[in-house]
Amino acid sequence: MDADDSLPRRSNDPLPLLIAQDLAPLSVEECEARIAALEAEVARTRTHLQRAVNHRATADALFRQ
Repeated sequence: MDADDSLPRRSNDPLPLLIAQDLAPLSVEECEARIAALEAEVARTRTHLQRAVNHRATADALFRQ
């Protein structure tokens, strides 16, 4: 399985462009800012994922009764 196989396949998804971006021209400060922004996005995505998992578990529990 290719690493890109697990990525979303939406036509408006900016992730493939982000991954393909050339990092060579970035300064140390720009790299640090990029990392901070990406870490914030990872945290936001993890929060969304946890909410989705919790929502699913709640729905499953409700319909099992």
